[in-house]
Amino acid sequence: MSDEESVFNVLFLCTGNSARSILAECILNRIGRPNFKAFSAGSHPKGEVHPFALDLLGKLNYPIDTLRSKSWEEFAQDGAPPMDFVFTVCDQAAGETCPIWLGHPMVAHWGVDDPAAFVGPERDHRAFFATVYAMLERRLNIFVNLPLDVIDKLSLQQRLDEIGSSRDTAA
Repeated sequence: MSDEESVFNVLFLCTGNSARSILAECILNRIGRPNFKAFSAGSHPKGEVHPFALDLLGKLNYPIDTLRSKSWEEFAQDGAPPMDFVFTVCDQAAGETCPIWLGHPMVAHWGVDDPAAFVGPERDHRAFFATVYAMLERRLNIFVNLPLDVIDKLSLQQRLDEIGSSRDTAA
């Protein structure tokens, strides 16, 4: 656990940091409060959050004014919050060489289909964003309810990997 206020810091990584990782950051910051603080970043950030992600989060009453697409380098620099957990939410980011994270976090891959890459009518595209949101919310609800204060590191890693390999795919 991070020293700062005994809060677990969690970083969600994706390539573009425009949809999946942003959704996960928002969800965990809501359902994990006060025990978790979530962040998101990308290996090659798009520079903006996908408008359908912003629209969905806004309709679900999330604060969206400060959301931004950012590089994972921000979280590998001196002064960055030390991470307790790092989750990749896209297969491409999982295969990339990541920076060295402050805090020596536990790492797991929670691959989710990319709603930003969906091709089809707008109504279906927006529905796909909602499906991905629901999948991430289910996984994060399991995560925040793990007995982190009593579980050993090996068992915790196994549970994190199980959450990421659950068959609730968005496709």
